[in-house]
Amino acid sequence: METLLQVKAIQKTYGRGDATFRALDDVSFTIEHGEFVGIMGPSGAGKSTLLNVLATIDTPTAGEILVEGDDIASMNEEALADFRRDHLGFIFQDYNLLDSLTVRENMLLPLAVSKTPVHETRAKVERLAKRFGLEGILDQYPYQISGGQKQRTAVSRALISDPKLIFADEPTGALDSKSATDLLDTLARLNEAETTIMMVTHDAFAASFCRRVLYIQDGQLKKELIRGNASRDAFYQSILEELAKGGAVDDAI
Repeated sequence: METLLQVKAIQKTYGRGDATFRALDDVSFTIEHGEFVGIMGPSGAGKSTLLNVLATIDTPTAGEILVEGDDIASMNEEALADFRRDHLGFIFQDYNLLDSLTVRENMLLPLAVSKTPVHETRAKVERLAKRFGLEGILDQYPYQISGGQKQRTAVSRALISDPKLIFADEPTGALDSKSATDLLDTLARLNEAETTIMMVTHDAFAASFCRRVLYIQDGQLKKELIRGNASRDAFYQSILEELAKGGAVDDAI
């Protein structure tokens, strides 16, 4: 595999003087093309801060973030906006769909911003709608559909611009158990098709769908679990055992 993302000694500090708080403390790791990586840790560990920094929603205080060699930590706002639009996809816990737009229009948002030709946008919407079973609700609004359908719409929106990397922030948090499992199966199938995914989650079951899990505590990378050839059930048990060692199991299940 080729390296897609390199994170080098990332720090994120908030406040000044005696009120200084370091949310991320020299975090370093890499993600290869085609990986499915989970980020876990107790509340306040730095999971969301890390995702926000990598997703260009926030900026690091120090360190480098390289995506295929491009240092996104040093880009100006205009370059970051272009990079985010062209190369990154996002899936959020609360879906982030616009209630005033139909399912079709929500899916199309990234392409509308990039001024993609109409015939291309139509073909992409039809392909993704068929893939995720959304054909019958394309003209409905978010308030008219279920949570699972909303999340599949959000996944389609994240994929429609063919991003290099998808960031998922607690994507199962607002779903019932069946919808959550369906979504995780969907992400696993996307990963099998070489989509690169980084998912922040507090849930060991969700993390067991990943191929690798990074455990963060007190802003530092403390542990890495690799699934290898283990079954998902076996990997789930390994995650639970590791979380129990760290005293975070109550926060993780």
